[in-house]
Amino acid sequence: MSPRDWDAATYDRLAAPMTRWGRTVVDRLTLRGSERVLDAGCGTGKVTAMLRERLPDGEIVALDGSESMIALARDRLGAERMEYLVADLQQPLPVAPPVDAVLSTATFHWIPDHDGLFLNLAAVMRRGAQLAAQCGGRGNIASVEAALRDMGESFEGRKYFAGPEDTRRRLQSAGFTDIEVWLQDEPTSLDREDLEPYLATVALGDHVEGMTERERAAFAHEVAIRLPASAIDYVRLNITARRR
Repeated sequence: MSPRDWDAATYDRLAAPMTRWGRTVVDRLTLRGSERVLDAGCGTGKVTAMLRERLPDGEIVALDGSESMIALARDRLGAERMEYLVADLQQPLPVAPPVDAVLSTATFHWIPDHDGLFLNLAAVMRRGAQLAAQCGGRGNIASVEAALRDMGESFEGRKYFAGPEDTRRRLQSAGFTDIEVWLQDEPTSLDREDLEPYLATVALGDHVEGMTERERAAFAHEVAIRLPASAIDYVRLNITARRR
């Protein structure tokens, strides 16, 4: 599957959970301030802005599969010490020279082939480069999946929520060492007026792609009324490692 283009403006308005998690992932990087860092799945650039604060003399490659996300990130961050790429993490990456670190938040679960993903990242990292990432992990948004089943629908392979064991094995095979991988529950409450737009844009954005605006709203409403609360039961897969 190719990356989809997102409704970047709506995502940016609703991205508080991803931004909050992003801060913790940025803090896991050990940086002098002059490194070249790839933000793999930069979205609208809110977490990228936090990363740039850690790199007063460094450079950032902001990569995303969505042109709309990259356009908003560029508007937010400007050109100084920034490089922007619209690229697919499922393919070899047009990143040169190699980077000193890779940051990624709320992205890897959109990539169905994690073996290829980690090989593609390793190929643009120098020896000893850091990887700090967080994405949806095993058990993520189970209540949303249950609501879909109740409607006769499913994720149909659109997302991949990996577990720590398989992720560790894949990282080792791709050439990483010093690997730490763990799951973390992150239940996230949403204002009721935001729940359905959030579902339509974020949690189910791939599912409603191609629907009309009215169809998207109706589908998100049917999912929302089946959830036990105005909340998303997130489970995050945390990753730290180094390129061997």
